[in-house]
Amino acid sequence: MARYVLKRLAIAPLLLIGIVTIAFVISRLIPANPLVSIVGERNMGNPTVVAAAEARWGLDRSIPAQYASYMGNLVRGDFGTSFRTKSSVWDDLTERLPATAELTLAALLFGAVAGVLLGVVAAVKRDRALDHLARLFALTGSSIPVFWLGLILLFVFYARLGWLPGPGRLPPRTLPPPHLTGFYTIDSLAAGNFSLFWDCAKRLIMPAFVLGWGLTGIVSRLIRASMLDELYADYVRTARAKGLAERTVMIRHVLRNALLPTITIIGLSFGALLTGAVLTETIFSWNGIGSYAVEATRTLDYPAINGVCILGGAIFILTSLVTDVMYAVVDPKIRLS
Repeated sequence: MARYVLKRLAIAPLLLIGIVTIAFVISRLIPANPLVSIVGERNMGNPTVVAAAEARWGLDRSIPAQYASYMGNLVRGDFGTSFRTKSSVWDDLTERLPATAELTLAALLFGAVAGVLLGVVAAVKRDRALDHLARLFALTGSSIPVFWLGLILLFVFYARLGWLPGPGRLPPRTLPPPHLTGFYTIDSLAAGNFSLFWDCAKRLIMPAFVLGWGLTGIVSRLIRASMLDELYADYVRTARAKGLAERTVMIRHVLRNALLPTITIIGLSFGALLTGAVLTETIFSWNGIGSYAVEATRTLDYPAINGVCILGGAIFILTSLVTDVMYAVVDPKIRLS
């Protein structure tokens, strides 16, 4: 297993170079000028200002020269300076990553737990009313567009009923808790501010539900199908013949084996949720990587776009590796080569 991990880590830089190269080329092929967001619409007619901005940000050089310069800086750990924020891209990413990670983990927890529970209910109550309801819930979560669902939830539970707070990670005019992890829920608990913790937790409910509902549908259908396949296995008949209670057979035997293929889906979904929270963060004013990527794309912020691609690629590579290792640990029949 150690050899497999080292091999995967060895090819990770090559994969990241490929991701950066593709993002670099595509961003330069977009028929738009990033100088508009740098100097402003009014100054675009001033040749002196435009020339100074091009020289300042290296946009007066050829694309191969820009690529060589960027890769050289990247090797030294320099992600560049954002056109829009005028600060280091690495600092921007590390500042916003905890917000996205907190939302993603909450969505992953909801999606995994709800998906497993619904899948078990659907398998146990096969072809009954609960099975049909569980499958309907799963199908709905996989079909509804994220932006539509988010707006509907805000309209119903915030604007109309007032049961949940509106967009944003914090209530208006509220300072964040002392920085420890960047997760407002954990930091507020660590500071002993239980009122702020409850406010932050409530603000997580709607965006986590919106982001995690699709995962719930995938996990529940996979659990249901896997459990139905395992129900007719020889070891299940043996367990029942020994007189074990049906609940014990379903949980300790059937569900345990049915969870194996689900580990892969849940593990890979973490990377997908982390980098795919763009619409959710935009709708709920969640100041994370997703909203940062939207602004970078809108203003053609080349260093920020490349930085987000590098971070997303690294997360996918890491989560894929961790998922493979977990699968091998859980299932002794799997051997990584």
